[in-house]
Amino acid sequence: MKKVIAIQGAEGSNHHKVAHDFYGTSIELKECMSFDVLVDSLLDGSATLAVMALENTIAGSIIPNYALIDNNNLHIIGEEYLNINHHLMCLKGQELKDIKEVWSHPMALLQCKEFFKKHPHIKLIEDVDTAEVAKRIANKNLKGIAAIAPKIAAEIFDLVVIEDEIQTIKDNSTRFVIVQTTAPNNGIDQINKASLKFQLNHKRGSLAAILNVLSDCKMSLTKIQSLPVIETPWKYSFFVDVTFDDYKEYKKAEAILKIMAEEFKILGTYKNGRK
Repeated sequence: MKKVIAIQGAEGSNHHKVAHDFYGTSIELKECMSFDVLVDSLLDGSATLAVMALENTIAGSIIPNYALIDNNNLHIIGEEYLNINHHLMCLKGQELKDIKEVWSHPMALLQCKEFFKKHPHIKLIEDVDTAEVAKRIANKNLKGIAAIAPKIAAEIFDLVVIEDEIQTIKDNSTRFVIVQTTAPNNGIDQINKASLKFQLNHKRGSLAAILNVLSDCKMSLTKIQSLPVIETPWKYSFFVDVTFDDYKEYKKAEAILKIMAEEFKILGTYKNGRK
């Protein structure tokens, strides 16, 4: 039986590539045009797993996705860091000089702004999703129109890449997480990273005390993100990611944090996606 994996965006998107990298080609995709719809597909059982972008080296954290994972009690079971490359693609038989318009997601257009300054004859039009535009070009045989999308989209929809890696900043990476509604069965030998959430009271040094515990237990802090607690002014939840070499040290830190922190929650324990 194929795994049903929800992705934000369409077939051929970066979310699709991550699903492919994790689970191979024998999967069934559930395309979702928003992260809210993606989470709903997990909750109603129409998908068993989902891929969610969580942070980008240029755009920073995708704050609403932290809240979606937390508020819906989802579990992170894995992660992948993906280099984001934007490729310009169109129907076969065309060249750059034939392109009159480029349709793409506003963020993709923004990240390729310098390239299009050199080609002022091309009109830029904002659209919903990068890969969905590539699919539309292929299905409707749209000549003179190009899409900015991952290379996997050109392969799927039989388009030609007329310009490679047109993004202004070449070192652009996004962290994706794999989530599901149930706790993971990751083996201890595979676990070397954890995502945790906690709240703290207003005592001076409370966050420093937590960070000292992590340090004493040989945890490496790779991410810390604060979110305001709704309807409780000036109170914050903290989301932290830690990596470790010794699982016993992690469990020791976990036990101490449960005592020290308020609203302590384990969002997931899994294998570090950094190679």
